[in-house]
This record gives sequence, C-alpha cells and structure tokens, in this order.
Amino acid sequence: MSHLAHNKATTITDIAYQRLHNQRLIEGLDSPGDAVRSLGAVQSQDFIGAKWALGQRCKNMTDEEVTGLFNEGKILRTHMLRPTWHFVTSEDIRWMQELTAPRVHAFNKYYYKIHGLSESTLKKSNDVLAKALEGGKELTRREVKETYHKAGIDAEGLKLTYLIMYAELEALVCSGRLKGKQHTIALISERAPQAKSLPREEALAELTKRFFASHGPATVQDLVWWSSLTSTDVRKGIELAKLQGIEVDNTTFYFTKKPEIDIPSPIVHLLPNFDEYVIAYKNRSPFTTFRLDRVPSYEDLSHHFIMLDGQLVGGWKRVTTPKSYTIQLNLFTRLEPRQIDALDASAERLQKFLGLPVLRSPSGN
Repeated sequence: MSHLAHNKATTITDIAYQRLHNQRLIEGLDSPGDAVRSLGAVQSQDFIGAKWALGQRCKNMTDEEVTGLFNEGKILRTHMLRPTWHFVTSEDIRWMQELTAPRVHAFNKYYYKIHGLSESTLKKSNDVLAKALEGGKELTRREVKETYHKAGIDAEGLKLTYLIMYAELEALVCSGRLKGKQHTIALISERAPQAKSLPREEALAELTKRFFASHGPATVQDLVWWSSLTSTDVRKGIELAKLQGIEVDNTTFYFTKKPEIDIPSPIVHLLPNFDEYVIAYKNRSPFTTFRLDRVPSYEDLSHHFIMLDGQLVGGWKRVTTPKSYTIQLNLFTRLEPRQIDALDASAERLQKFLGLPVLRSPSGN
C-alpha cells in the first residue's frame, strides 16, 4: 500500500502514514541519540515513557541501554520549548535553548512575578548554582534547594521549579547522572562541552528543517505549538529551509521531501502518553480518522495511546511491579484477529525493551 505517492492526491490519512515513516516508527534508527537528533527534541516529563518512545524508534534497544546513554550524557534532559521536560542531544542543547528560550521566558514572566522572583534574584540564583556545580558536581533537586537556602534565596514550593527552569533556559544547567532513581542537574559547560551556539537565522533554519523532516507533513501552527516560536519566525524558517507545501482539506502541510512509501498493515504502536507522534501537533486530525465504536473521553486520552496504522484506536495504562509489567487496554473499537496479532507483536517488543514479562490485561479484546 503506497501513500503520499506523486501520482495521486494526498489525503489526511496519507499524512498520518507519512508521519509514522518520518518519526521513525516504521524503520528504526541505530541509537536513541540518533532518534533524539532526528526529532530535534523529545518530550520527556514521564521519564519511563519517554525512554520507551526512543526504544520504539531504534533497532533492538533496551531500557537499560537508554538509561546508560542518559547517564553518559549522550542524551540530556531539560526544560525547553513549551516549556516542559525534553530529551535533547548534547550537541544541540545550547543553540536550541538560545533560539527558543526568549519566548519561554516571556511566557514565564508572569509566574516569575507572582512567585516573587525578581530579575536580580534569578541572576543571583544562577550565580549560586554555577558555583555549587563547578568541578563536575551533580545535585539532586533537594540538594539544589538546600544550596539556595544557604545563600539566602527562598526556594520553597514552585519557586524552586522556576529557579531551576530559569537556569535551564539560560543554558546554564541540564540533567546530570541519576543518583539511584533521583534525577540531578549539572553544568552544561561540563556535561556537554561540545554544545555549540549558532547564528539566529542558521538556528531557525535548522530547527525548522529538523521539525518538518521528522514530524512532517505538518502545519505552521504545529511548529508554533511545538517550539513556542512565533508564526512569523516559523514562516521565516520555512523560507530559509526552502520547504515544500501541499494543500490537504484546505490546510497547508509542509515537508522536506515527499517520497512514495509502503507501510506494513496492520501495524500497532503502544505509544507513551507524551509521544511526539501525538503531542507535537496542534492539528491532530491526521491520526483521528478511524471510525470508532465510541467517542474517547478526556480520561481515556490522559493515558498512553494505542495506534493502529497510525490511527488512534485506544488507550493503555501500565501497572508495574519489580518483576512484571501489565498493560491494561482500553480499546475504542473492536479489533480483527490479525489486528490483535499486531497488538501482541507490539507488546512483545515492549517486553524485549524492558527485559520484563509484559502481561495484557483481560480488558483488551
């Protein structure tokens, strides 16, 4: 079955197939670092789910291996873009923050103010943090809070969140190695000495090209949502990157190339809750064209996603123990036997990734 072929009109469903391909959910890459680099950044506030998002985009990768690369600093985690936690590579973190952080600071300005974080307090907190982290030190959130308090900086409640986020957006700090299950922060200059800056237009062109190559076909508003850049910036980036556009359902979708591709069917993906295939788009119509037996509720959509041939057909929740991992399925439509086989194949892939038995709850059909 060929989609986005040159010799026929493109439909909204074709776009979903093309996104599966471009997001590397059909043919995986060699490493999680390659997957993050390809996508530009990967939303990761759910650390466990985000590692699985990378695992699905790689060949024969395990959770333990992704964690190891994270601890090595090949993959970093920081607040950026909307802002929320994202994985980003050590090479890209500085220029990407420098390009997008001014807009995020503008969004955060109100919250800095209501939490009493003046410009002088924010600058002082960065100075304090930089000194505390010098020499390769890595501090947990609790240790950072204690460091601030010793310097006379109130870091109670959400103040601590915004103080650390400010330091991240200023490209001062990012993730360090895990201490047990606790996350730490470290200096970018020490954790990612290879991180580079780019002239603004070059950075804008690179981010735009990277987004539409990996997330396209997508709209201007998709990239505005994903990056927090203005629509003016995005249109400028499209011009700089010399991207093509195609009109589908009275909407212009942009892409870097329009190949004719074959997608195996049926294919099921058990996507985590903040997967880029779902969360990266303002326009989510391409993956909601499947006719369902019932309309999903908000509660349904707050969990993980079951995708059949790129279309939303259900949700799933995880129940974990030290020795097992159970997925509770909540399908919005009845699957045919071969589609259930495809679902089982996706569960088996998750099992190999985790190195734990993955059990399907009886709630699935």
